Amino acid sequence: MKILLLENIHPKTVEILKNEGFELELLKTALSEEELCQKLKGFQVLGIRSKTQITEKVLTSCPDLLTIGAFCIGTNQIDVSTAYRQGVPVFNAPYSNTRSVAELVLCEIIGLSRKLFYLNMQAQQGVWLKSSSDSYEVRGKTLGIIGYGHIGSQISVLAESLGLQVYYYDVIKKLPLGNSKSVSNLSDLLKISDFVTLHVPETEQTKNMIGEVELAQMKKGSYLINASRGTVVDIEALALAIKSKHIAGVAIDVFPQEPKNNNEAFYTPLQGLENVVLTPHIGGSTEEAQEAIGIEVADSFVRFLKRGATLGAVNFPNVDLPMLPTCHRIVNVHKNVPGVLSEINKVVSSMGINISAQYLSTYAEIGYLVMDVDQADARQFRDEISKLPTSIKTRVLF
Repeated sequence: MKILLLENIHPKTVEILKNEGFELELLKTALSEEELCQKLKGFQVLGIRSKTQITEKVLTSCPDLLTIGAFCIGTNQIDVSTAYRQGVPVFNAPYSNTRSVAELVLCEIIGLSRKLFYLNMQAQQGVWLKSSSDSYEVRGKTLGIIGYGHIGSQISVLAESLGLQVYYYDVIKKLPLGNSKSVSNLSDLLKISDFVTLHVPETEQTKNMIGEVELAQMKKGSYLINASRGTVVDIEALALAIKSKHIAGVAIDVFPQEPKNNNEAFYTPLQGLENVVLTPHIGGSTEEAQEAIGIEVADSFVRFLKRGATLGAVNFPNVDLPMLPTCHRIVNVHKNVPGVLSEINKVVSSMGINISAQYLSTYAEIGYLVMDVDQADARQFRDEISKLPTSIKTRVLF
């Protein structure tokens, strides 16, 4: 079993996978579509971070690929729909860097309110600006959180300990933590918030969700923080709002277009503006977070490759069954059409196979079948059900 890891994945991942007996190749950079199509030949597993784009062309050109791991929260860089139709589960790490992002956001709330970043830049250039003008405590101010998921809710709890009043808006009903309060619509949240922080996924619904109209609805002198996805804020409109002094400060960690590597030049209309903090997509980039992400995705790989467990996959039926020591396990991904299980059971009957355990789960267009059978029958059974026209991928686990 060969695993390709791109984008400088944490050494803890390498340690775990090598200890499990897998063969690894490591690259520090992302690869282009054409490079991936060539490089993936002969590999069964791929691990990436946020810059590698897994397109339909990549997936269809690599029929041996069994699974993909995104060593980050988001999976929008992967064509997950094509992946599941190809029988390829996609795993990510939705929890491991939440604390790192939350701490960065809190740091930026205080830093913007005190103009720390701007004053530091002036002092570095020899300009002494000792003044309390436009410098505020955060205690007693209102924080509006857009997206009350793993990160947003953790920020909520930490922000209350600083004395902030917390309100949040989410399209899905969420249980408030602490003294936070839910707001029924985005407009109302923007109007009452001194600080607004974004924690939403990249979807058609969230694209430019903060634009000219929404910025105008924010309080004059308020602050905006985006550590979610670069496409959710209209950067041109934001630059104008800062120049007009309607928005007092901004911290942006993600951008609509980001350099492919550290050697490529970076440009944004927000450069050179007062009290604007620009960071290179580092929200989850702490040693602790990267190690935790490495462990989480590596463990998902091991569970899937060695026992067929898909728990945590973003595009697959979630199945996790204990292995039976006297059996071999057959895992079969097939088209989710009527009569599939009947056809497989015909094979079972014709071969006289004893099934010790069987579990079937479906997800949209695919079905995922796990069967534990006598060891002597496993290989032939795999070969026979692989021939069925509905089968996409079939493996035997020893």
